[in-house]
Amino acid sequence: MTLTPQALERAHAILAQADAKLEKLKDIEPYLIDLSLRENPVGSNLGQTLADKLAILPKLREFGFRHISLGTLDYAMPDELEVDDDFMVHLRDHGIDMSGCFAFTAMGIQSVDGTFTPDPSQLKLRAYGVPNTVHEISITRAGRDGQYDLDTLRRSLPASIDWLRTNILGDDGNPPRILVNIVDGCDAFAECPEVTCSILDLLAGQPIEGVSFEDDRGTFLPFQVGAYVAVARSLLPPPMKLLVHIHAGAGFENASVIEALLNGADGIWGGLPKRAAIVGHASLGELIANLARVGNRHVQDYRLDQLLPLATGLQELDDLAPVPDDLPVLGHNAYRLTLSSFRQIPGRFMDLDPRSIGGAYRCRVCPVVSDPAVIAGRLAEVTRRPASDFPEETTRQMIRLMRRDLRAGVRTAYDEPSQLLALLARAEQA
Repeated sequence: MTLTPQALERAHAILAQADAKLEKLKDIEPYLIDLSLRENPVGSNLGQTLADKLAILPKLREFGFRHISLGTLDYAMPDELEVDDDFMVHLRDHGIDMSGCFAFTAMGIQSVDGTFTPDPSQLKLRAYGVPNTVHEISITRAGRDGQYDLDTLRRSLPASIDWLRTNILGDDGNPPRILVNIVDGCDAFAECPEVTCSILDLLAGQPIEGVSFEDDRGTFLPFQVGAYVAVARSLLPPPMKLLVHIHAGAGFENASVIEALLNGADGIWGGLPKRAAIVGHASLGELIANLARVGNRHVQDYRLDQLLPLATGLQELDDLAPVPDDLPVLGHNAYRLTLSSFRQIPGRFMDLDPRSIGGAYRCRVCPVVSDPAVIAGRLAEVTRRPASDFPEETTRQMIRLMRRDLRAGVRTAYDEPSQLLALLARAEQA
Protein backbone atom coordinates (compact mmCIF):
# COMPACT_ATOMS: atom_id res chain seq x y z
CA MET A 1 0.00 0.00 0.00
CA THR A 2 1.39 3.39 -1.03
CA LEU A 3 1.44 6.22 1.50
CA THR A 4 -0.49 9.06 -0.08
CA PRO A 5 0.25 12.76 0.50
CA GLN A 6 -3.25 13.11 1.97
CA ALA A 7 -2.61 10.36 4.53
CA LEU A 8 0.68 11.96 5.53
CA GLU A 9 -1.01 15.36 5.80
CA ARG A 10 -3.64 13.87 8.14
CA ALA A 11 -0.89 12.29 10.25
CA HIS A 12 0.92 15.62 10.58
CA ALA A 13 -2.32 17.35 11.53
CA ILE A 14 -2.94 14.85 14.32
CA LEU A 15 0.63 15.18 15.60
CA ALA A 16 0.32 18.97 15.49
CA GLN A 17 -2.57 18.75 17.95
CA ALA A 18 -0.30 16.95 20.42
CA ASP A 19 2.45 19.51 19.85
CA ALA A 20 0.01 22.33 20.57
CA LYS A 21 -0.89 20.71 23.89
CA LEU A 22 2.78 20.41 24.80
CA GLU A 23 3.30 24.09 24.03
CA LYS A 24 0.42 24.97 26.32
CA LEU A 25 1.95 22.94 29.14
CA LYS A 26 5.31 24.59 28.53
CA ASP A 27 3.83 28.06 28.84
CA ILE A 28 1.47 27.69 31.79
CA GLU A 29 2.53 29.36 35.03
CA PRO A 30 1.02 26.93 37.54
CA TYR A 31 -0.84 28.31 40.54
CA LEU A 32 0.06 25.91 43.35
CA ILE A 33 -1.10 25.83 46.95
CA ASP A 34 1.07 23.51 49.03
CA LEU A 35 -0.72 21.32 51.57
CA SER A 36 2.23 19.35 52.93
CA LEU A 37 1.26 20.59 56.40
CA ARG A 38 -2.22 19.05 56.14
CA GLU A 39 -2.91 16.79 53.14
CA ASN A 40 0.01 14.47 53.80
CA PRO A 41 -0.47 13.97 57.57
CA VAL A 42 -4.20 13.32 57.03
CA GLY A 43 -3.29 10.04 55.31
CA SER A 44 -0.46 9.24 57.71
CA ASN A 45 -0.68 6.61 60.42
CA LEU A 46 1.08 9.08 62.73
CA GLY A 47 0.31 12.69 61.77
CA GLN A 48 2.48 15.72 62.54
CA THR A 49 3.34 17.39 65.84
CA LEU A 50 3.69 21.12 66.37
CA ALA A 51 7.47 20.73 66.27
CA ASP A 52 7.20 18.91 62.94
CA LYS A 53 5.12 21.69 61.41
CA LEU A 54 7.44 24.41 62.64
CA ALA A 55 10.34 22.61 60.99
CA ILE A 56 8.48 22.01 57.72
CA LEU A 57 7.18 25.53 57.02
CA PRO A 58 10.58 27.18 56.32
CA LYS A 59 11.54 24.26 54.06
CA LEU A 60 8.44 24.85 51.95
CA ARG A 61 9.25 28.53 51.65
CA GLU A 62 12.87 27.80 50.78
CA PHE A 63 11.75 25.41 48.05
CA GLY A 64 9.82 28.27 46.47
CA PHE A 65 6.17 27.89 47.39
CA ARG A 66 4.37 31.23 47.51
CA HIS A 67 0.99 29.82 48.55
CA ILE A 68 0.98 27.51 51.58
CA SER A 69 -1.95 26.11 53.53
CA LEU A 70 -1.22 26.03 57.25
CA GLY A 71 -4.03 23.60 57.96
CA THR A 72 -7.74 23.00 58.17
CA LEU A 73 -10.14 24.73 60.54
CA ASP A 74 -13.42 23.28 59.22
CA TYR A 75 -13.02 19.89 60.86
CA ALA A 76 -15.58 17.93 62.89
CA MET A 77 -15.90 18.74 66.62
CA PRO A 78 -14.45 22.27 66.39
CA ASP A 79 -14.41 22.52 70.20
CA GLU A 80 -11.67 19.84 70.31
CA LEU A 81 -8.65 21.62 68.90
CA GLU A 82 -6.08 20.03 66.58
CA VAL A 83 -2.37 20.54 66.08
CA ASP A 84 -3.30 22.82 63.17
CA ASP A 85 -4.85 25.21 65.71
CA ASP A 86 -1.77 25.11 67.93
CA PHE A 87 0.42 25.74 64.89
CA MET A 88 -1.45 28.83 63.74
CA VAL A 89 -1.62 30.20 67.28
CA HIS A 90 2.13 29.68 67.65
CA LEU A 91 2.81 31.53 64.39
CA ARG A 92 0.57 34.38 65.51
CA ASP A 93 1.98 34.64 69.03
CA HIS A 94 5.59 34.53 67.87
CA GLY A 95 5.15 37.01 65.02
CA ILE A 96 6.14 34.49 62.36
CA ASP A 97 5.37 35.66 58.84
CA MET A 98 2.13 34.17 57.49
CA SER A 99 2.06 36.08 54.20
CA GLY A 100 0.86 33.87 51.37
CA CYS A 101 -0.63 31.42 53.86
CA PHE A 102 -4.10 29.93 53.78
CA ALA A 103 -6.34 27.88 56.05
CA PHE A 104 -9.41 25.90 55.04
CA THR A 105 -12.75 27.16 56.34
CA ALA A 106 -16.43 26.29 55.98
CA MET A 107 -19.24 28.55 54.85
CA GLY A 108 -21.24 30.51 57.40
CA ILE A 109 -25.05 30.52 57.22
CA GLN A 110 -27.37 33.40 56.49
CA SER A 111 -30.97 32.91 57.63
CA VAL A 112 -34.01 33.95 55.64
CA ASP A 113 -34.30 37.10 57.78
CA GLY A 114 -30.74 38.12 56.83
CA THR A 115 -28.99 37.14 60.05
CA PHE A 116 -25.53 35.79 59.33
CA THR A 117 -23.82 33.28 61.61
CA PRO A 118 -20.15 32.70 60.79
CA ASP A 119 -18.85 29.15 60.91
CA PRO A 120 -16.53 28.38 63.86
CA SER A 121 -13.72 27.96 61.34
CA GLN A 122 -14.18 31.54 60.16
CA LEU A 123 -13.94 32.83 63.71
CA LYS A 124 -10.75 30.84 64.21
CA LEU A 125 -9.29 32.20 60.96
CA ARG A 126 -9.83 35.73 62.30
CA ALA A 127 -8.52 34.90 65.76
CA TYR A 128 -5.38 33.21 64.42
CA GLY A 129 -4.53 36.01 61.98
CA VAL A 130 -4.29 33.79 58.89
CA PRO A 131 -4.61 36.13 55.90
CA ASN A 132 -6.22 33.90 53.23
CA THR A 133 -8.61 30.99 52.99
CA VAL A 134 -9.85 28.12 50.88
CA HIS A 135 -13.57 28.29 51.67
CA GLU A 136 -15.37 24.98 51.27
CA ILE A 137 -18.89 24.19 50.06
CA SER A 138 -20.76 21.15 48.78
CA ILE A 139 -23.46 21.06 46.12
CA THR A 140 -24.84 17.53 45.87
CA ARG A 141 -27.47 16.30 48.29
CA ALA A 142 -25.04 13.74 49.72
CA GLY A 143 -22.31 16.34 50.03
CA ARG A 144 -24.53 18.83 51.82
CA ASP A 145 -25.71 16.02 54.11
CA GLY A 146 -28.50 18.05 55.68
CA GLN A 147 -26.26 20.99 56.64
CA TYR A 148 -28.02 23.37 54.26
CA ASP A 149 -30.34 23.29 51.26
CA LEU A 150 -29.60 24.87 47.89
CA ASP A 151 -31.52 28.05 48.66
CA THR A 152 -29.48 28.48 51.82
CA LEU A 153 -26.29 27.82 49.87
CA ARG A 154 -27.13 30.49 47.31
CA ARG A 155 -28.08 32.95 50.04
CA SER A 156 -25.20 32.21 52.37
CA LEU A 157 -22.26 31.97 49.99
CA PRO A 158 -22.10 35.70 49.07
CA ALA A 159 -22.75 36.62 52.71
CA SER A 160 -19.96 34.33 53.89
CA ILE A 161 -17.53 35.81 51.36
CA ASP A 162 -18.54 39.30 52.48
CA TRP A 163 -17.93 38.37 56.13
CA LEU A 164 -14.43 37.14 55.27
CA ARG A 165 -13.59 40.30 53.35
CA THR A 166 -14.85 42.44 56.22
CA ASN A 167 -13.22 40.53 59.08
CA ILE A 168 -9.98 39.05 57.72
CA LEU A 169 -6.89 41.15 57.10
CA GLY A 170 -5.12 39.82 54.04
CA ASP A 171 -1.50 40.03 52.94
CA ASP A 172 0.02 43.52 53.25
CA GLY A 173 -3.27 44.96 54.49
CA ASN A 174 -5.17 43.92 51.37
CA PRO A 175 -8.45 41.98 51.38
CA PRO A 176 -8.00 38.25 51.94
CA ARG A 177 -7.52 35.98 48.97
CA ILE A 178 -10.49 33.61 48.92
CA LEU A 179 -10.72 30.45 46.84
CA VAL A 180 -14.05 28.65 47.04
CA ASN A 181 -13.53 24.89 46.95
CA ILE A 182 -16.39 22.66 45.80
CA VAL A 183 -15.58 19.50 47.76
CA ASP A 184 -17.91 17.31 45.69
CA GLY A 185 -17.16 19.11 42.44
CA CYS A 186 -16.89 16.14 40.06
CA ASP A 187 -19.95 14.50 41.59
CA ALA A 188 -21.83 17.78 41.26
CA PHE A 189 -21.03 18.11 37.56
CA ALA A 190 -22.11 14.51 36.98
CA GLU A 191 -25.29 14.55 39.12
CA CYS A 192 -26.66 18.08 38.83
CA PRO A 193 -24.85 20.05 36.10
CA GLU A 194 -27.48 22.79 35.91
CA VAL A 195 -27.26 23.52 39.64
CA THR A 196 -23.46 23.36 39.53
CA CYS A 197 -23.28 25.81 36.65
CA SER A 198 -25.63 28.16 38.48
CA ILE A 199 -23.34 28.14 41.54
CA LEU A 200 -20.31 28.78 39.35
CA ASP A 201 -22.15 31.65 37.69
CA LEU A 202 -22.87 33.05 41.14
CA LEU A 203 -19.20 32.77 42.09
CA ALA A 204 -18.13 34.48 38.86
CA GLY A 205 -19.61 37.69 40.24
CA GLN A 206 -17.98 37.45 43.65
CA PRO A 207 -14.79 39.28 44.76
CA ILE A 208 -12.72 36.11 45.16
CA GLU A 209 -9.35 34.84 43.95
CA GLY A 210 -10.90 31.83 42.28
CA VAL A 211 -12.61 28.47 42.50
CA SER A 212 -11.38 24.94 43.10
CA PHE A 213 -13.11 21.60 42.81
CA GLU A 214 -12.19 18.06 43.77
CA ASP A 215 -12.40 14.50 42.62
CA ASP A 216 -12.33 13.55 46.26
CA ARG A 217 -12.44 9.76 45.73
CA GLY A 218 -10.29 9.73 42.60
CA THR A 219 -12.84 7.80 40.56
CA PHE A 220 -13.52 10.06 37.57
CA LEU A 221 -11.69 9.48 34.29
CA PRO A 222 -9.28 12.15 32.99
CA PHE A 223 -11.51 13.16 30.08
CA GLN A 224 -14.40 13.71 32.51
CA VAL A 225 -12.26 15.94 34.72
CA GLY A 226 -11.11 17.82 31.62
CA ALA A 227 -14.70 18.37 30.51
CA TYR A 228 -15.74 19.65 33.95
CA VAL A 229 -12.81 22.06 33.97
CA ALA A 230 -13.71 23.31 30.50
CA VAL A 231 -17.27 24.01 31.63
CA ALA A 232 -16.05 25.78 34.78
CA ARG A 233 -13.55 27.83 32.76
CA SER A 234 -16.32 28.95 30.40
CA LEU A 235 -18.18 30.39 33.40
CA LEU A 236 -15.13 31.72 35.29
CA PRO A 237 -13.09 33.83 32.89
CA PRO A 238 -9.53 34.90 33.78
CA PRO A 239 -8.06 36.42 35.85
CA MET A 240 -10.19 34.31 38.22
CA LYS A 241 -8.16 31.24 39.15
CA LEU A 242 -9.41 27.70 38.59
CA LEU A 243 -7.78 24.86 40.53
CA VAL A 244 -8.39 21.14 41.00
CA HIS A 245 -7.51 18.60 43.67
CA ILE A 246 -7.46 14.98 42.52
CA HIS A 247 -7.16 11.86 44.67
CA ALA A 248 -5.63 8.62 43.45
CA GLY A 249 -8.49 6.20 44.01
CA ALA A 250 -8.36 4.63 40.55
CA GLY A 251 -4.86 5.65 39.42
CA PHE A 252 -5.90 8.44 37.05
CA GLU A 253 -4.78 11.36 39.19
CA ASN A 254 -1.76 12.76 37.30
CA ALA A 255 -3.39 12.25 33.91
CA SER A 256 -6.47 14.04 35.23
CA VAL A 257 -4.38 17.02 36.32
CA ILE A 258 -2.79 17.28 32.87
CA GLU A 259 -6.25 17.17 31.29
CA ALA A 260 -7.37 19.86 33.72
CA LEU A 261 -4.47 22.15 32.77
CA LEU A 262 -5.08 21.61 29.06
CA ASN A 263 -8.74 22.51 29.51
CA GLY A 264 -8.19 25.77 31.33
CA ALA A 265 -7.22 25.05 34.94
CA ASP A 266 -4.53 27.30 36.41
CA GLY A 267 -3.11 24.76 38.85
CA ILE A 268 -3.74 22.45 41.76
CA TRP A 269 -3.52 22.24 45.51
CA GLY A 270 -1.99 19.31 47.32
CA GLY A 271 0.97 18.07 49.29
CA LEU A 272 4.47 17.87 47.90
CA PRO A 273 4.75 14.10 48.57
CA LYS A 274 2.32 11.48 47.23
CA ARG A 275 0.78 10.65 50.62
CA ALA A 276 -2.82 11.86 50.95
CA ALA A 277 -6.15 11.25 52.63
CA ILE A 278 -6.62 7.95 50.79
CA VAL A 279 -4.02 5.97 48.80
CA GLY A 280 -2.45 9.09 47.36
CA HIS A 281 -3.18 12.15 45.24
CA ALA A 282 -1.88 14.16 42.33
CA SER A 283 0.91 15.74 44.33
CA LEU A 284 2.72 18.98 43.72
CA GLY A 285 5.97 17.05 43.52
CA GLU A 286 4.72 14.93 40.63
CA LEU A 287 3.20 17.88 38.78
CA ILE A 288 6.32 20.02 39.11
CA ALA A 289 8.46 17.11 37.87
CA ASN A 290 6.15 16.44 34.94
CA LEU A 291 6.06 20.11 33.94
CA ALA A 292 9.86 20.12 34.09
CA ARG A 293 9.75 17.05 31.83
CA VAL A 294 7.94 18.99 29.09
CA GLY A 295 10.21 22.02 29.43
CA ASN A 296 8.00 24.38 31.43
CA ARG A 297 10.16 27.39 32.26
CA HIS A 298 8.13 28.54 35.25
CA VAL A 299 8.98 25.51 37.39
CA GLN A 300 12.56 26.74 37.32
CA ASP A 301 11.37 29.23 39.96
CA TYR A 302 11.40 26.32 42.42
CA ARG A 303 14.44 24.58 43.88
CA LEU A 304 14.16 21.65 41.49
CA ASP A 305 17.45 20.24 42.76
CA GLN A 306 15.70 19.75 46.12
CA LEU A 307 12.43 18.29 44.82
CA LEU A 308 13.14 14.61 45.26
CA PRO A 309 14.89 14.74 48.66
CA LEU A 310 12.35 17.20 50.08
CA ALA A 311 9.27 15.31 48.89
CA THR A 312 10.53 11.94 50.03
CA GLY A 313 11.84 13.37 53.30
CA LEU A 314 8.45 14.84 54.15
CA GLN A 315 6.68 11.56 53.47
CA GLU A 316 9.20 9.64 55.55
CA LEU A 317 8.62 12.10 58.41
CA ASP A 318 4.85 11.57 58.21
CA ASP A 319 5.06 7.79 58.17
CA LEU A 320 8.35 7.01 59.91
CA ALA A 321 8.76 4.56 57.05
CA PRO A 322 10.35 4.63 53.58
CA VAL A 323 8.48 5.93 50.56
CA PRO A 324 7.10 2.92 48.62
CA ASP A 325 9.87 1.75 46.32
CA ASP A 326 7.79 1.50 43.16
CA LEU A 327 6.13 4.93 43.36
CA PRO A 328 6.53 6.70 39.99
CA VAL A 329 8.59 9.91 39.93
CA LEU A 330 9.28 9.99 43.69
CA GLY A 331 9.87 6.34 44.62
CA HIS A 332 13.23 4.69 45.34
CA ASN A 333 12.94 2.41 42.30
CA ALA A 334 11.80 5.18 39.93
CA TYR A 335 15.46 5.79 39.05
CA ARG A 336 16.95 2.35 39.63
CA LEU A 337 17.71 0.94 36.21
CA THR A 338 16.85 -2.67 35.50
CA LEU A 339 17.87 -2.34 31.83
CA SER A 340 20.20 0.26 30.35
CA SER A 341 17.76 1.26 27.60
CA PHE A 342 15.31 2.55 30.24
CA ARG A 343 17.68 5.38 31.16
CA GLN A 344 16.20 8.87 30.77
CA ILE A 345 18.78 11.03 29.03
CA PRO A 346 19.24 14.76 29.65
CA GLY A 347 18.00 16.74 26.67
CA ARG A 348 16.06 13.87 25.09
CA PHE A 349 12.44 14.69 24.34
CA MET A 350 10.10 13.87 27.27
CA ASP A 351 12.89 12.50 29.48
CA LEU A 352 13.50 13.74 33.03
CA ASP A 353 17.00 13.01 34.25
CA PRO A 354 16.75 12.32 38.01
CA ARG A 355 19.69 14.62 38.68
CA SER A 356 17.54 17.59 37.63
CA ILE A 357 15.21 17.00 40.61
CA GLY A 358 17.86 16.08 43.14
CA GLY A 359 18.06 12.35 42.46
CA ALA A 360 20.54 9.97 40.88
CA TYR A 361 20.46 6.84 38.81
CA ARG A 362 21.17 3.56 40.55
CA CYS A 363 20.86 -0.04 39.41
CA ARG A 364 18.57 -2.94 40.30
CA VAL A 365 19.28 -6.51 39.22
CA CYS A 366 16.32 -8.40 37.78
CA PRO A 367 17.37 -11.86 36.55
CA VAL A 368 15.10 -11.89 33.52
CA VAL A 369 16.13 -8.58 31.93
CA SER A 370 19.20 -6.90 33.45
CA ASP A 371 22.08 -6.37 31.05
CA PRO A 372 25.85 -6.28 31.70
CA ALA A 373 25.95 -2.51 32.31
CA VAL A 374 23.24 -2.69 34.97
CA ILE A 375 24.88 -5.65 36.69
CA ALA A 376 28.23 -3.87 36.71
CA GLY A 377 26.53 -0.76 38.09
CA ARG A 378 24.89 -2.70 40.91
CA LEU A 379 28.18 -4.43 41.72
CA ALA A 380 29.82 -0.99 41.91
CA GLU A 381 27.18 0.13 44.44
CA VAL A 382 27.59 -2.98 46.56
CA THR A 383 31.40 -3.20 46.50
CA ARG A 384 32.16 0.56 46.23
CA ARG A 385 34.51 -0.29 43.40
CA PRO A 386 34.34 1.25 39.87
CA ALA A 387 31.96 -0.46 37.45
CA SER A 388 34.92 -0.86 35.11
CA ASP A 389 36.34 -3.41 37.57
CA PHE A 390 33.71 -5.89 36.38
CA PRO A 391 34.43 -6.89 32.77
CA GLU A 392 31.58 -7.69 30.42
CA GLU A 393 32.78 -11.28 30.13
CA THR A 394 32.09 -11.72 33.87
CA THR A 395 28.72 -9.92 33.88
CA ARG A 396 27.54 -11.91 30.87
CA GLN A 397 28.46 -15.09 32.71
CA MET A 398 26.37 -13.85 35.64
CA ILE A 399 23.41 -13.45 33.25
CA ARG A 400 23.91 -17.02 31.98
CA LEU A 401 23.97 -18.36 35.55
CA MET A 402 20.76 -16.49 36.47
CA ARG A 403 18.99 -17.93 33.44
CA ARG A 404 20.20 -21.44 34.25
CA ASP A 405 19.05 -21.09 37.86
CA LEU A 406 15.55 -20.07 36.80
CA ARG A 407 15.32 -22.90 34.28
CA ALA A 408 16.27 -25.25 37.13
CA GLY A 409 13.46 -23.84 39.26
CA VAL A 410 15.75 -21.82 41.56
CA ARG A 411 14.45 -18.32 42.33
CA THR A 412 16.95 -15.97 43.97
CA ALA A 413 16.84 -12.24 44.82
CA TYR A 414 20.15 -11.43 43.13
CA ASP A 415 19.73 -7.73 43.83
CA GLU A 416 20.47 -8.46 47.50
CA PRO A 417 24.17 -7.76 48.13
CA SER A 418 25.02 -11.17 49.57
CA GLN A 419 23.32 -13.02 46.71
CA LEU A 420 24.89 -10.74 44.10
CA LEU A 421 28.38 -11.30 45.48
CA ALA A 422 27.81 -15.05 45.57
CA LEU A 423 26.71 -14.93 41.92
CA LEU A 424 29.82 -12.91 41.07
CA ALA A 425 32.03 -15.53 42.72
CA ARG A 426 30.34 -18.30 40.72
CA ALA A 427 30.82 -16.37 37.49
CA GLU A 428 34.50 -15.71 38.18
CA GLN A 429 35.09 -19.39 38.90
CA ALA A 430 33.28 -20.61 35.77
